[in-house]
Amino acid sequence: MQTNLFNIVLLSFILTIGYNNIYSQDIPKKTTTIVPKKQEDKSLELAIKTKPIITTPIDSLKKIDTIKSKKPFLDGKVKYKAVEYAKIDQKKKLITLYDQAELYYQDVELKSGIIVLDYDKNEVYAGRIKDSTGKYIQYPNFKQGSNIVEPDSIRFNFKTKKALIWNSRTDQGEFKVKARITKKENDSVYFLKGARFTTSTNVEKPEYYFQTNKVKFIPGKKVITGLTNMVIADVPTPIALPFAYFPMSKETSVSGIILPSYNDSNTRGFSLQNGGYYFALSDNYDLTAIGDYYTNGSYGMRFESSYAKRYRFRGNVNFRYENLISSERGFPDYSKQKIYNIQWSHSRDSKANPNSSFSASVNLGSSKYFNQSINQSNIGSRLNNTLSSSISYSKTFNSVPQVRMSLTATHSQNTQTEAIDMTLPTLQLSVDRIYPFAKENDSKKGFIKNINLQYNLNGRNSITTTDSLFFKPQMFDNAKIGAQHSIPINTNFKIFKYFSASTSANYEEIWTAKTINRSYDVDKSQVVDKIQNGFDAYRTYSFSSSLGTTIYGTFNFGEDKKIKSIRHVMRPSLSYSYTPSFEKYYDTYSSDASGKMDRQYSRFENGIYGAPGLTNSSNLGISISNTFEAKVTDRDSTKTEPKKIMLLNNFNLSTSYDLNADGKTSLAWSPVRVSGGTQLFKDKMNVNFGATLDPYAIDNSGNRINTFNIDNGGSLFRMTSANMTLNYAISSKDKKEKDSSKDSQTTRNGGREDDLFGTSNDFGDNRKSLFDGSEEKGEDVISEFFHSDLPWDMTFAYSLTYGNNNREKKITANSIMISANTDLTPKWKIGVSTGYDFVQNGVTYTQLRLERDLLSWRMSVNWTPFGANANWNFFIGIKSGVLSDIKWDKNSSVRR
Repeated sequence: MQTNLFNIVLLSFILTIGYNNIYSQDIPKKTTTIVPKKQEDKSLELAIKTKPIITTPIDSLKKIDTIKSKKPFLDGKVKYKAVEYAKIDQKKKLITLYDQAELYYQDVELKSGIIVLDYDKNEVYAGRIKDSTGKYIQYPNFKQGSNIVEPDSIRFNFKTKKALIWNSRTDQGEFKVKARITKKENDSVYFLKGARFTTSTNVEKPEYYFQTNKVKFIPGKKVITGLTNMVIADVPTPIALPFAYFPMSKETSVSGIILPSYNDSNTRGFSLQNGGYYFALSDNYDLTAIGDYYTNGSYGMRFESSYAKRYRFRGNVNFRYENLISSERGFPDYSKQKIYNIQWSHSRDSKANPNSSFSASVNLGSSKYFNQSINQSNIGSRLNNTLSSSISYSKTFNSVPQVRMSLTATHSQNTQTEAIDMTLPTLQLSVDRIYPFAKENDSKKGFIKNINLQYNLNGRNSITTTDSLFFKPQMFDNAKIGAQHSIPINTNFKIFKYFSASTSANYEEIWTAKTINRSYDVDKSQVVDKIQNGFDAYRTYSFSSSLGTTIYGTFNFGEDKKIKSIRHVMRPSLSYSYTPSFEKYYDTYSSDASGKMDRQYSRFENGIYGAPGLTNSSNLGISISNTFEAKVTDRDSTKTEPKKIMLLNNFNLSTSYDLNADGKTSLAWSPVRVSGGTQLFKDKMNVNFGATLDPYAIDNSGNRINTFNIDNGGSLFRMTSANMTLNYAISSKDKKEKDSSKDSQTTRNGGREDDLFGTSNDFGDNRKSLFDGSEEKGEDVISEFFHSDLPWDMTFAYSLTYGNNNREKKITANSIMISANTDLTPKWKIGVSTGYDFVQNGVTYTQLRLERDLLSWRMSVNWTPFGANANWNFFIGIKSGVLSDIKWDKNSSVRR
């Protein structure tokens, strides 16, 4: 009701002003115009957005006088509200809104304790008010477009769009700006006096800020200041600049210089590390170029790029190159080497195309890169002996039958031997199962109806090379090209209701582009293989069948017992496989100069798919898998049903019998393999174990003989090896799992996901933190040191290996690794990774981690105190990305 009354009064007042402006002016009698005939019927119109015009009917010879009216200052609809009152003073031409006042006009939104609208001066005033205790409340909130200002008071002119603001507070990206006096020239330029800039969450009492008296501020673009001084804890520091430029953008990232850090090394001299430039190329991709330079001539370059397109794909590419020089030329310890590493990760959104996918995970380069790199300390990657890569594209053709195709390029590199195996590429084509004896919608039961066949194609180009020949033409000299076609025919059926039987036949055809011709070379006095280029092929077939069932057993101990029952599920299986001899693909050659053809070989040996079997194979396989679970009384007395717990997730035994064994060149029974695993302590501890049991004895040379071990005075089985691993991860009750615990960069490098081998230290990127952001919600007060819950976590791994191949009965490996992290206070985190080798009697890799959250700043220390990888790293800097160059970091080079 109050709002409607105010609108009526305001409209009446404006109309009155409009009529007075029209009829109070002197009308020049000689100023006349001719009005066109089409305006004869128009009458007087008055509105807020139109000029008042007087029209009178005239003929074509009559002249009239024109009047130019004054344009009212309100060019749009005014909306307002106030809790206490809204008052109109027509004499002073003021409209006053009090208590939780709000005013909306065009693109201006103003909220404050008190708002005064002076429609004579076209200005609005806003300020705070006091509560009953005398405290200021309801500070103004001025919003124009996307710019928001929160001052103590403000004065704004609707006509000139200029404003004068006292103690303004505004957020510009990651910056928070507070100024004693702000003058708004227009929508794009502000002048500030007594201003300070900070990224602290507390703009009133920031832990640091930049103080300046003269500022030109362009919202969303930049800030240009005069003399600027850095203040920490309200104490001015000697860090000052005669002028400063702060880029500000609404975009998520902007291009800019990455300032290098200073360091020194005993072997390479002084250095500038990790300096470069960040290119914000677009919203979909970026590029970071970083470099290092040492005074002895060593240098390094790194290029990193991330890209993404919503609902399509995302990925990142890293290229690292280092030219390392140690010592000085002419000294005995002088060395020079070039190392590099290439990483590419790509994933495609399944929504982009459900019938095709493309993914990439590439990690290749110099075998010694992670051991020799001077810009990171990553023990997890350093201890990994394999670099692997895979690039895969797959597509499904929705035909009848369905066809699936995939192209895959793989790479496997042993960093110890520097051997590299690659497939460029592997083509796999599979045609879905066809049931020739069953109708399309008919049930596929029984031996005949369940007969099905498939077609599979595997084509491969395999390359084996070394690190020194990688990316050189010579790496393709020993490439092997071939294709494997297979047509499996399968069926399965039930026997006596409880037994599941299956049988299959498989036909294979192998194509190859290279074969060998083996002969004795008299000149070299040795057997040589000559490569024969050209198409060749061989064909094989095989048969197999299996029979299995499931046996359930339950042992009941009584409903009044704590353990009510134990259930045992056993799945025995018997399998048979037969492959005939393909002797027709074998030839003979002479092993010496006598010319006697006393050896056999296949021209397909060393081929990409190997050679067909010379002798027939007839094997009988036996396997038994077991699971054990129990029903126990639940500790929760409100539960009426017993609780199920798993005693053994799996306990497996397997062996095989060779029906063609002659007891001399081959033995009938293969060793029995025993394996099992379970989870304890609410599935937090994983226990896995395994053992190999050989029924045969060995001679003095350690060779297996055709005599059972029990007949040789031993036990029924001879344990040749055994192993056990324990993995236990525990944490405080209220500690939440977080993805940041997994070191993604270490994983891409080939290391472990956990921190049992410590966390990686990339000296060029200190953004990774032990904090997950939850600390921003709390206050670092003294009481929290004593009363807050301190989260912690611990990872424990134990490994034991026993060897007895040649009666050595020796523990070959016995080690324990522990990693623990905890919060000393909500702002202090500490972590340690260490271990002990009981065989070598020494402490394994040890790392100490310490980090302090300094609100807007972060400090971290990583220290590896001893060993070949001993090093330390210290960092302190501002968290915000826009001021990430304000830092100090220092590290020691890893001793190589």
